Amino acid sequence: MTNFQRARSEEQREIRRQAVLDTTAAMLEEMPAGAVSLNELSRRVGLAKSNVLRYFESREAILLELLDRAWQQWIADLPALLDAGIDQAASVERRTEQFAAAVARSLAERRVLCDLLSSQAGVLEHNVSAEVAARYKRAAVANVGAIATLTGRYLPELGEDAPRLTAAVIMAIGAVWTHAHPSEAMVAAYQADPSLTAFKLDFVTALQDMLATLTAGTIARASL
Repeated sequence: MTNFQRARSEEQREIRRQAVLDTTAAMLEEMPAGAVSLNELSRRVGLAKSNVLRYFESREAILLELLDRAWQQWIADLPALLDAGIDQAASVERRTEQFAAAVARSLAERRVLCDLLSSQAGVLEHNVSAEVAARYKRAAVANVGAIATLTGRYLPELGEDAPRLTAAVIMAIGAVWTHAHPSEAMVAAYQADPSLTAFKLDFVTALQDMLATLTAGTIARASL
């Protein structure tokens, strides 16, 4: 916990702002996004809740900024991961499977990114102003474009449909993450009735299967 004096310059305000972001990021390593509260954040960062809201208009605004940060970190790591996982001399069918596997594996340890993506549309894009929403969406469009450009290097068969596939991949990540991390009640139900475990998902396996299907389908449609 840090006790700040009143910020009197733009530099001091930026220090406070980064402290809020860094403290929230640390909380996300301990708990899901849904458990992050402004009260606990303000306690940890050493600012009154009202002061936190001087730098960010809401909890959701903070989390959207951290989502963009995590997304960009993933994008920065993807080229090496895809290059190592995809044989560019292989058939399109083989490269499709390799692409799906490489992307799914790249997300295995990125819990914060996946958790925030799963909350993006249903939670994080609410309780923010139009200005914050637009700023985030512009960043998201840029992130999708960067991944689409990268994907096109390994799967040129996608043609102009690479951005469409990328957008679908992002939605799939959030959806599969949610279903692969059931509530405590559902975990208890699985334990009580083993027949229900047929619906229990392993995140990487399920995501890889979905991405392979999405990619193959997009390529097939692009060839029509």
